[in-house]
Amino acid sequence: MTSPERREARSAATRLAVQFTAVILVLFAVLGFVVYAVVSAGQAESAKRTLADASMVDSVHDAPRNLLITVISPQGTDSSPGMPDGLPDQAALSRVEAGGAPETSTIQADGISYLTVTDVRRGKVVQISYSLAEQQEELNRLVVALVISGIVAAVAAAFIAVFIARRAMRPLADALALQRRFVADASHELRTPLTLLSTRAQLVRRRARDASPAVDQEVRSGIDEIVDDSKALTEIVEDLLIAADPRQATEAEQVDLGAVAAAVARAAEARAVERGVRIETRGGSEAGGGSETGGGSEAGAEPAGVAVAGGGAASTPAVVSGAPVSLRRMVVALVDNAVDHAASRVLVETRRDRGSVILSVSDDGPGFADGADRRVFERFASSRATDEGARHYGLGLALVAEVVERHRGTVAVSNDGVGGTGAGGRVTVRLPASPRG
Repeated sequence: MTSPERREARSAATRLAVQFTAVILVLFAVLGFVVYAVVSAGQAESAKRTLADASMVDSVHDAPRNLLITVISPQGTDSSPGMPDGLPDQAALSRVEAGGAPETSTIQADGISYLTVTDVRRGKVVQISYSLAEQQEELNRLVVALVISGIVAAVAAAFIAVFIARRAMRPLADALALQRRFVADASHELRTPLTLLSTRAQLVRRRARDASPAVDQEVRSGIDEIVDDSKALTEIVEDLLIAADPRQATEAEQVDLGAVAAAVARAAEARAVERGVRIETRGGSEAGGGSETGGGSEAGAEPAGVAVAGGGAASTPAVVSGAPVSLRRMVVALVDNAVDHAASRVLVETRRDRGSVILSVSDDGPGFADGADRRVFERFASSRATDEGARHYGLGLALVAEVVERHRGTVAVSNDGVGGTGAGGRVTVRLPASPRG
């Protein structure tokens, strides 16, 4: 691994170790709370049993050393020696002596808690107080022990987590480094033949323009498309390299999504003609409304090809901020999927909606199967629309979802294509509009 990759692996291992340590601390805190609650409840029950065992005591002289007793009898009031300030509870004695119900309470005296029971026994009002000082000391020692144990456990967990995380991350880091090297090598190897292809295509185009007699217009258009496609392939190779290595980034540009959609629709014209599909675009910012139709349609049938509708010069540009190559790949994937599954018509629409730019690509095909919206954006996923036909979404819509996420947008599918409500498929992409657009 190179130094940057090694640093990434260590950083990931450190984050994993911190998260693991935090989980251990939370679990230890929960365990400590449970232990504290159980011990505290046990001590309270023990104090109540101690007072219950002393229920027959009605004389100061018969009381155990851990109990403080006050007895009110016809002969007077008698209390255990060494009564702290706050005991006995005269108010409780008065209420019980006046015929009130027995009382149990916890009283603070000289900074010590006493569990106190006041009752009438054999004609005498007896108040017995049990000191909770030893129990409180035990709880304090338990808290200290739990805190020290938690610190030791956290430190040990941190060291162990760092060691295990680094060992676990090493194969992943090696795989990631291998993937990046492969993408870089493949991009380098592809860049040279693509450059040669683009150069040769441009030379052929130049000779075709200067040829005498003039080359057929259809051939010249085909050569122009080859030049554009070779350029697009070169840009895609660069974009794939950036997508595979998040450390690289491209500066965002202002992209007219309507113009991109119109260009992609024109590029897909030949493929649409072969399938007998008509591609229509709406909302593009290119001037000119009219209709450009490709050949190859049957007599009497609606011509297949590209039709531009509503793309006049007065339309509002649908400008977003992002990577032009990535956005073009997104539109290409959407149009290709629509052409694959359309019966005869594909509609590509772009428009602004307040602070967003909306791109929708719809067709009049069988549409999406029930529940497809939850899986069509996964790699190698497929969605069967009918028993006769299947929509195969391997990587196209997964690529769309990735590009949309990188541009902070959303994407959704529905069955309200150009065939009407409930007929045909529609993919809708919503991206943040560029403020400068």
